[in-house]
Amino acid sequence: MRELLLFNTLTRKKEVFIPIESGKVRMYCCGPTVYNYQHIGNLRTFFFEDILRRVLEINGYAVTHVLNITDVGHLISDEDEGDDKMELGAKRENKSVWEIAEYYTNVFKKDLERMHILPATHNPKATSYIHQQIAMVRCLEELGYTYVTGDGVYFDTSKFTGYGKLARLDIEGLEAGERVEFSVEKKNKTDFALWKFSPKDSQRQMEWESPWGKGFPGWHIECSAMSKALLGNNFDIHCGGVDHIPVHHTNEIAQSEACNREKFVNYWLHGEFLLETDGKMSKSKGEFLTLQYLMDKGFHPMHYRYFLMNTHYRKKLNFSFEALDGARTSFERLKNRILTLKDNEKERKVDNSNIEKYLSSFFSKINDDLNVTEALALLWEMLKDNALNPVEKIEIAFEMDKVFGFGLKDIEHEDEVLDVPDEVMQIAGQRMEAKNQQDYKKADDLRNQLSAMGWKVIDTKDGFKLEKL
Repeated sequence: MRELLLFNTLTRKKEVFIPIESGKVRMYCCGPTVYNYQHIGNLRTFFFEDILRRVLEINGYAVTHVLNITDVGHLISDEDEGDDKMELGAKRENKSVWEIAEYYTNVFKKDLERMHILPATHNPKATSYIHQQIAMVRCLEELGYTYVTGDGVYFDTSKFTGYGKLARLDIEGLEAGERVEFSVEKKNKTDFALWKFSPKDSQRQMEWESPWGKGFPGWHIECSAMSKALLGNNFDIHCGGVDHIPVHHTNEIAQSEACNREKFVNYWLHGEFLLETDGKMSKSKGEFLTLQYLMDKGFHPMHYRYFLMNTHYRKKLNFSFEALDGARTSFERLKNRILTLKDNEKERKVDNSNIEKYLSSFFSKINDDLNVTEALALLWEMLKDNALNPVEKIEIAFEMDKVFGFGLKDIEHEDEVLDVPDEVMQIAGQRMEAKNQQDYKKADDLRNQLSAMGWKVIDTKDGFKLEKL
């Protein structure tokens, strides 16, 4: 197999990837807390993990990919305080927690499908692994790593040698509130909840009996228990966003290695934030951008996927509609170029040396810590190379697209998007917004306006498309 370099957060350097089992990769990715829609910043993380999986597979590895669904136990604060996000979601929408979980899980999976993100091998739900989580807490208790407070069972981080090694935390220098709230019942600032007791003055919708009393699992324990059940004590790759490094993943390492008494994960990979003008995109701000919102504005999910390739996954990426519009233009240009090549694809002699030259360069880029940005530039360089015939270009483009995930093989003329003026696209987006808000009069007026401008708007399952009258 070709040499593959991955940046390991644990060692802070690129390392040659060597799987535990030859030809196979076991990979765990932290999934969504399904109490609300996922914003486009969340989707950037799942996109980077999709690129990783595609790169592994094009290199010949068989990947077992676990992407969990957090449907209980994720509190609004990393300090093990506040309400469960799922309970808050249920109150917000006047539904049961189970209804909230099912609805937003289905929306999430639909977003992944629209983004051409490959489905995981397993999508375990935290609520389906309560027994395994309790078993791991009991394991830690028997080994002397836990203590009980008035609100739950806690992990004593002072007893785990090397706690904070992933984040390189300065434990001694931490002040209360910087990492965790220091309460009188916690022995150490960094101690975290393994099991939380149900509140005495109210009843939760999700709670279970345990050896320590009725309650629910802490957020961190689910990933350790589910990854152990599905991938084993030690596996190859663990992924997530950079915000998981100092708390969630640090705690996963501590509890997993303490219980299993062996190394947890060999390679840790983390994706950087998507930034708005005022900082990191976050659901806590109330208003946030979803994939559906972009589609209502007239953008296709592939326009956003193309946009995400503008920057390496370990670099922050600034979002703007101007930049997204530029990605739309480039992607539509790419589609039209592929369609032209398909129209001119005939029986022609293929020079394998030409193909190998580009694919060799392509692999050198994607195998250098998933550098799809440079790989995409190489695709355009190849498409402009007059020394290649259409058959060679198509073969190379389709092979590269196994990583890009644009679905170039499936592009047909009926899907071709015309060069639509910005004003027309803007009006079409406004019409879609009006329709979604059930303002049908406004939607009809905007449709008539488009018609007067010489354009027909057609609703599709993914939004709309425009045709010239």
